[in-house]
Amino acid sequence: MGSPLGDFVRAKRDSIEPASLGLPERGRRRSPGLRRSDLAARAGISVEYLTRIEQGRDRNPSIPVVNALADALSLDRAERDHLRYLSKITGGECSAHTRPVPPRREVRSSVLQTLRLLEPGIAMVANRLGDVLAHTGGFALVTSGTGLLDGDAPNLTRYVFTDSRARSFFADWGDVADEQAFDLWLAPSVENSEWFATELAPVAGPDFTRRLNRHVVPRRGTLRLNHPAGHEFRLLRETLELPSDAQQLVVFLPADDATAGALDQLRQRDRLQGRLRAIS
Repeated sequence: MGSPLGDFVRAKRDSIEPASLGLPERGRRRSPGLRRSDLAARAGISVEYLTRIEQGRDRNPSIPVVNALADALSLDRAERDHLRYLSKITGGECSAHTRPVPPRREVRSSVLQTLRLLEPGIAMVANRLGDVLAHTGGFALVTSGTGLLDGDAPNLTRYVFTDSRARSFFADWGDVADEQAFDLWLAPSVENSEWFATELAPVAGPDFTRRLNRHVVPRRGTLRLNHPAGHEFRLLRETLELPSDAQQLVVFLPADDATAGALDQLRQRDRLQGRLRAIS
């Protein structure tokens, strides 16, 4: 039986071309990537120990070993943070038998006031499970007709993987799917993440489970949206962490003049139709 830590190390090893690290090619191989022996040598550990880590038979590598693996794999800062997090949860600091407590859905009044100040901009408050907990009217306008905010408890992760409209709405659906799957590792608690992933996997299928288990740290570039009204949006994202609430405030900004113009057209049409949108 594997482990999240072992899965990540193995996935990164498989993704590395030996030549990128200055290592010679050693003939054809049945599997891609860096050999265990090469990674073990770079990290200063034995091949047998690396095998135990990758297979989940050693779940408590020391901090120096974790740092050595990060160096040997040439991980960037986000990947190093993820490796340390996986080392923590794999080592058993979080009990898998603890009954999951749902993350809080309440949004503090001061955060809601901040959202009001951001109108008519595009902003939302969410948690790492993908629950959309509050949003501006601008966010509702940009997502109108997509199905994202349908229902009493909208969830972005569930929408991305189970609603066919998401694949049209998100121009780079695969990138967004990678982001939402990865964020489950950063959920309010390990128990929350496991509970949600177990619930979602049967209906989301292999697109979800494959992304969840390969541990690709997303780059989170420009978000491209295809609005049902025919507008194309390119949005930058600024994220404010609310650690005491295990929530995030995400603000979406036009990435170019064309997007700013399209947003103005959408707002003008909404005003003409006389619809009033309030903070949710």
